[in-house]
Amino acid sequence: MHDREQVRHQMQADGIQFIIVQFVDIHGAAKAKMVPVECFDDVIDAGAGFAGGAVWGVGQGPHSHDLMARIDISTYTPLPWLPSTARFAANLYVDDQPHPYCARTNLLRVLSEARSQGYVFNVGMEPEFFLVTRNADGTIAPWNPDGSDSLAKACYDFRSMAPAMDFLQELTSSLNRLGWRVYQTDHEDANGQYEVNFHYADALTTSDRVTFFKMTTGQLAKKYGAIATHMPKPFADRTGSGLHAHFHLADAKTGENLFLDESDSKGLGLSAFAYHFLGGVIQHARALCAVTSPTVNCYKRLQLGRGLLATRSGFTWVPAFASYGDNNRTQMIRVAGPGHCEDRTVSSGCNPYLGLAAYLTAGLDGVARRLDPGPVNAGNLYELTLSQIAERGIQTLPQSLREAVDALQSDEVVCSGLGAIAREFIELKSREWESYDRQVTPWEVGQYLTFF
Repeated sequence: MHDREQVRHQMQADGIQFIIVQFVDIHGAAKAKMVPVECFDDVIDAGAGFAGGAVWGVGQGPHSHDLMARIDISTYTPLPWLPSTARFAANLYVDDQPHPYCARTNLLRVLSEARSQGYVFNVGMEPEFFLVTRNADGTIAPWNPDGSDSLAKACYDFRSMAPAMDFLQELTSSLNRLGWRVYQTDHEDANGQYEVNFHYADALTTSDRVTFFKMTTGQLAKKYGAIATHMPKPFADRTGSGLHAHFHLADAKTGENLFLDESDSKGLGLSAFAYHFLGGVIQHARALCAVTSPTVNCYKRLQLGRGLLATRSGFTWVPAFASYGDNNRTQMIRVAGPGHCEDRTVSSGCNPYLGLAAYLTAGLDGVARRLDPGPVNAGNLYELTLSQIAERGIQTLPQSLREAVDALQSDEVVCSGLGAIAREFIELKSREWESYDRQVTPWEVGQYLTFF
């Protein structure tokens, strides 16, 4: 719905009394104000006011003029857990001008530039998350109300999934009432870990939905005595959570999938256009990691060498190499079918607005420069040594946030995808790494206290 009177009538029919005006900070965390529905016109035309200095990464201090969050009426989303309330995603303005530090506004900019070239970026993202409980001593454990979710290989296991059925069915039904077309839900590789798959859309709609998905899981889980966490790696010995991105570019006029070519001589069903796009992604992969895996914790998931066997199930299911191949989950980019690519490195900690803006910019750089992604990789990359990986000309992905931020800082193309946010992002993430690097962990105390 794009007409305000149509939305107003729908809110009346739905019994909406309050509006959540919601945007995200640089981390992708939802920030919001609640206003009465009678203020609907105000939050369209003027916006809800915020003190920007209280929000991470929006380029403001305590002296700055107010951020005004103006709702996008096409994002009308009734809250499944609070029937009298609806959420609208918002874009930030300052002094009546679009704010360049707004992640959603920045994605709109990048998508607009792509559309001017004739392209629409279609994306489906697969959010993985854990249900956990917090112990009295502050530690966490997988949510496991009947004790059945304890298998080393818990993926797809019915007995492990059964206790969560009520939660997952309520979540699925709620999202489908919103028109998301959830088509499957499963227990993932780790104990207490789940994934929900919903139909793809344009990159902006998908980013709005991923943000709302995190809000919804957090609230519905409370009803079942659990905490829903999108932390990438909450348990050292269990698989981490991704936000796998399935994507293709379409013709802006016809909707034709520009990645599809059934006559592909490489046998993957990809067009020359798609290979050039992948060439850009792979060339810029190390810098992209800073945006798609933006926390210290993400790099406990992107592991090399022995780390690939450091989970109870035997695999991390996370590629650590900038590669592409066929329907093969040891690749960064899995070609899941003709014209259909999936990046498996994207972390559940990713801000989707920033991640997809950077990703599209990198891919289109490959198109503009007709970059070659290299040969198709086949077989189990986990079994190759690092020297064998190097012999294939495959670069490894960063193994720490510091390494990724260094790559981002020297990559003008990926930084351009972040616009004004790039400098703020690099500074904030550098401080995050420095803060982490100064910590003395229990592992260090146990390892070194009487070592010397």
